[in-house]
Amino acid sequence: MTRYVAFLGSINVGGNRLLMADLRDALEREDFENVETVVASGNVLFDHEERPPQGIADKIAWVVQDRFEIDSLSVVKTRDELVAAVEQNPFHGTGPDHGEDKFVHTIFLDGQPRDESLAMMVDEHKSRGPERIALGDRMLFIDYVASVGDSKLTGAFLERRLGCKGTARNMNSLKRIVAKMDEVKD
Repeated sequence: MTRYVAFLGSINVGGNRLLMADLRDALEREDFENVETVVASGNVLFDHEERPPQGIADKIAWVVQDRFEIDSLSVVKTRDELVAAVEQNPFHGTGPDHGEDKFVHTIFLDGQPRDESLAMMVDEHKSRGPERIALGDRMLFIDYVASVGDSKLTGAFLERRLGCKGTARNMNSLKRIVAKMDEVKD
């Protein structure tokens, strides 16, 4: 069995209310083991027979749609993939060029945006706010600089410009999840 984390989009936002106990129960009925949620925003740790993460993500999205009638993006990562996502974020770390963990986000995407789409989006946005943006492998890294809530870089804006859906987590959350993945299970 391999330990994974799933990041679900559209959970407990925009009217899509889902109790984490119900989500855990639904996944356990589908052969997910040691299911644990981290905060109520769709972060799920679990053990599963080793498979490609995309296949597991599709299975989780199906469970959420079938059981709860919520159309949710699901992105699944192994611990090593999650650590790499944290380390690859160019705005995370220490020093004057790095942002505060609560404002530095990784947006896990369901596809890889074209470089041209990103360049056009960055050009269009530069007069709208101070955010810094970088592209990774099926990830978008954003330093919101001072405020996420006041940013004009919304999920809808990003999705329209990049042609990909995503689900965002800040560095505080990602580091907390890595630490939970490192905890030894009995």
